[in-house]
Amino acid sequence: MIFEYKLSAGKTDFYNITAQVREAISKSGVTDGIAMVFCPHTTAGITINENADPDVVYDLLLGLEKAFPDRPDFRHGEGNSSAHLKASALGSSASIIIEKGKPVLGTWQGIYFCEFDPPRNRTFFVKVM
Repeated sequence: MIFEYKLSAGKTDFYNITAQVREAISKSGVTDGIAMVFCPHTTAGITINENADPDVVYDLLLGLEKAFPDRPDFRHGEGNSSAHLKASALGSSASIIIEKGKPVLGTWQGIYFCEFDPPRNRTFFVKVM
C-alpha cells in the first residue's frame, strides 16, 4: 500500500515527517512489517535522526553546507549542484520496521524530509508492507 504526501518547503531545512509516516502505518492496517519512505526528488532526501533538540538539525545543516558548499567551478547549469551532492550523501529513502502497528524508532529519533533547493512543492511516498 502506497501513501503520497505533499510538502511545501519554503527554506533549506529538515522537515519532520514522522507524523505522516505514523499515519500511513495506521491507515495501512499492517501490524508487523516495513515502511519505506521515499523522496522522488534529486535535490532533497530522507533521513532519520534526533528530533528532541532542534540544535541537532541546525548542526546537520551547518555540517552539510561546510561539506558541500556552492563552488564557482560546478558546471551544472541550474546552479544547485551542492543540493544534488547533499541529497546524494543523505539518500532518497529510509526503511522503518513496524511492530505492533507502530514504527520502531529510538527514543529520540524522527523521520525527516531534507530540503536542499528551496522553495519547492515536494512529494514523498510511504509504502507499507
